[in-house]
Amino acid sequence: MPFRSYEEAVAQHRWAVPERYNIAQDVCDKHPREQLAMVWERHDGARRELTWGELQDLANQAAWVLRSEGVARGDRVAVVLPPTPETAAIFFGTWKLGALLLSMSVLYGDEGIAHRLRDSEPAVLVTDAANAGRFADAGVKVLVLDGDGSEGGLLAGAPVEPIATDTAADDPAQLYYTSGTTGLAKGIVHAHRYLLAHEEFTYCHEVEAGERFHGMGEWAWAAGIAPLLGPWRLGAVQHVFQRGGGFDPHEQLAFLSRNEVTNVFTTPTAMRSMMAIGDAGSRYPCVFRRVCSAGEPLNPEAIRWFREQYGVTVLDFYGLTESYPLVANYPFMEVREGSMGRPMPGWDVAVLDEDERPVGVGERGEICLRARSNPHYPLGYWRNEEAAREAFGGEWFHTKDAASVDAEGYYWYEGRADDVIISAGYRIGPFEVESVCLEHPAVREAAAVASPDSRRGTVVKAFIVPADGFGASDALAEEIKAHVRSRLSAYAYPRLVEFVDELPKTLTGKIRRIELRQAEAERVRQAGG
Repeated sequence: MPFRSYEEAVAQHRWAVPERYNIAQDVCDKHPREQLAMVWERHDGARRELTWGELQDLANQAAWVLRSEGVARGDRVAVVLPPTPETAAIFFGTWKLGALLLSMSVLYGDEGIAHRLRDSEPAVLVTDAANAGRFADAGVKVLVLDGDGSEGGLLAGAPVEPIATDTAADDPAQLYYTSGTTGLAKGIVHAHRYLLAHEEFTYCHEVEAGERFHGMGEWAWAAGIAPLLGPWRLGAVQHVFQRGGGFDPHEQLAFLSRNEVTNVFTTPTAMRSMMAIGDAGSRYPCVFRRVCSAGEPLNPEAIRWFREQYGVTVLDFYGLTESYPLVANYPFMEVREGSMGRPMPGWDVAVLDEDERPVGVGERGEICLRARSNPHYPLGYWRNEEAAREAFGGEWFHTKDAASVDAEGYYWYEGRADDVIISAGYRIGPFEVESVCLEHPAVREAAAVASPDSRRGTVVKAFIVPADGFGASDALAEEIKAHVRSRLSAYAYPRLVEFVDELPKTLTGKIRRIELRQAEAERVRQAGG
């Protein structure tokens, strides 16, 4: 139902988590067989439309095949596949057996996948012919899934009789691995109930039954799988685009335009790529009703660009693999560009100091979630009880992300807790520096980190990816410095600017400031600074 205010949404919220619950039964099995479930397109023009009956049959076939290969309750099923109807069927088939899904990106490097396989010890790994050769020596049973439903494929000929294992809401269902900005990625175990907490599709997207939805995230991360399952659960028709390689903003916008998609989940990285198309709105006309973004902070410039092109204000929300989303913007609340918004209804979120006490208005602290306060709360880290106790055993879960809260309760992101730049006694959040840099027409991407300085301790250094048509020069560096100084402050502007071809990022698109920070410290050390 539409809400008139944030306060009304919070006041009316109630958690309703049944004792017995299974993701496959709620997301897949409950829909009428004749209703359209998915429109799938591939970059080469291939296209399929599937009803729920067809997808339900595929899901049951997947469950029977996995069972025949020895998969049982509690086993892990690893998946390295592109987004296809058959991939979704493997997901559902896994949950139908009470097993845990571990979906990995085809873009992962071999060592990244090898670590996850060693750590999770899956019963089987399901992949396609294009990737099967990567796992010849993986030490795990490999099943090769055709991606187009052709005769003779892995699922062909398997029974379509329903399988529905009875699972508790607290039974494990999903194994995600952190993006690994530091150290080896840890497996995060989520219960079936975690999907019930993904109410961004109710409060932010306001998903309507039968509407055309598209999520740009890969089906390997929370920000890719949740936008698949959440809208499906509410009756949306998923429009899925299988890319041929990296993200192409022209391909993406053309897909959304010709399919008249009305509800979209995107990422800041994707939006910054789209911003390179100056006439996107007229070249690729769209009929967007709701567009939301998550994965990393959404800069105000990107919000303004999207509004100018498509007349829609993008709603940003924030979370992390352990719990997501904690804070969001909503259609029934004023959007303050650059703000993360306000806590999700039903989520007990606060900005705390080092002693877990609330900070004052406008003061910087750490975003924390009260432990075990909503259905998304994880069961723990996979086979790592010590880390699980440290992260989840106390009263609060610490995100290690910093923010401040204004007088009206809006959260403002200020970087990772260890990303803060302290220069001449001033505490500077890198995100605000980067946002102002992005307002300059010559800047496509920006990252701000601390650079060691003998007089100030550290100074702000900006790594800049120039926009198309602009080249690196000392004159442009000085122009960017002056631009930030005039719009931000005399102490927070970047005293150093370095132009780069690209910024280091995690596979989920988050800028690895820690890598830039370490490289800068090493550069200064070698220079004798």
